[in-house]
Amino acid sequence: MKAYILLAEGFETIEALTPVDILRRCGVETVTVSASDSHRVTSSHGVAVEADTLLSEGIGDGDMIILPGGFPGYVNLRENGDLLAAVRSYTADGKYVAAICGAPTVLKAAGVAEGKKITCHSSVLDEMTGKYNCTCADVECDGRFITGKGAGLSLPFALRLAEALVPAETVEKVKQGLQLI
Repeated sequence: MKAYILLAEGFETIEALTPVDILRRCGVETVTVSASDSHRVTSSHGVAVEADTLLSEGIGDGDMIILPGGFPGYVNLRENGDLLAAVRSYTADGKYVAAICGAPTVLKAAGVAEGKKITCHSSVLDEMTGKYNCTCADVECDGRFITGKGAGLSLPFALRLAEALVPAETVEKVKQGLQLI
């Protein structure tokens, strides 16, 4: 299994790096991707990360695309035409698309997940009404769409991503190692 985590300037550190950590612990090939033309991407809290690859190098071979929030990170993601095309492609191919915090607005910008149950940060809730069933749950999964409410729920979100990609016993072993059970 392979997951791509998209990083745009101003991403939320914990929302991006928690899934990297959990998925790699579960044995998922997890690749960080810069949405710009530079491998170096800085989070909304000044944490600089060297992405593994660039969006321009292609991400079509993955099983999941993950969109962290953070301001202005999610805005930068949703204004990236190549990223929106990738989200549409993953959706059309029946692959997983995950978004947390403000990043579900990227799903709206891409025109996907309409009619699906989603969750998002309260600051973008008004943007997601209408064609989306916003449940305000901590983590929501509807078909191949997985969404999370915000930074404080990054661990449950990451574990749900893992549950979609690897056997339950693998996730349970990781939880035991993290002293979660």
